[in-house]
Amino acid sequence: MNKVFSFVVTAALALPIVAQEVAPDAEAPAQPREERRRESNVWPAIIAICEYPESLDVIGLRLTIPFSTRQENITGFDVGLWGRALTFEGLMVNVLRNDVKDDLSGIQVGLYNSVGGGCDFFGIQAGLWNEAGHVRGIQAGVVNTAGEARGLQIGIINRCETMYGYQVGLVNVIRDAELQFFPIVNVGF
Repeated sequence: MNKVFSFVVTAALALPIVAQEVAPDAEAPAQPREERRRESNVWPAIIAICEYPESLDVIGLRLTIPFSTRQENITGFDVGLWGRALTFEGLMVNVLRNDVKDDLSGIQVGLYNSVGGGCDFFGIQAGLWNEAGHVRGIQAGVVNTAGEARGLQIGIINRCETMYGYQVGLVNVIRDAELQFFPIVNVGF
């Protein structure tokens, strides 16, 4: 009985998706197909498996099994093994990697956390290796790297080009400072 119930629930949830793809939208103005598809593809929860589904915006929960590469804009929670997004707002907890190509506002927790080189990151990165272009917040891990950092880096190795804040660790490097290297605590302003 449980198998029949599971099948009926799955079919009921999939039916609106299939019907939307088959039936054209009669009230929609003449827009390119890609724009109409993108506007209608905002989901409250999704299970992302590798490259499926493509180009969805998620506001809510994304579960990545084993990784996800095609969703662009995510707001909410991202949980799994390897999560990737264009922009992200919320909490990313992926065991292996969290990767955001553009801007991130929120928290990344995983072994390897990254935000695109010239992009903004506002929040917290916690993992073994953390890297970001422009950090406003906290990086806590074994290795922390940033282009411009405003806030705090805590780890064994901390490195950034420009720092407005503190570094706490064994190796602390601020490339644009008068004192470029200092162990334990380094300060840049």
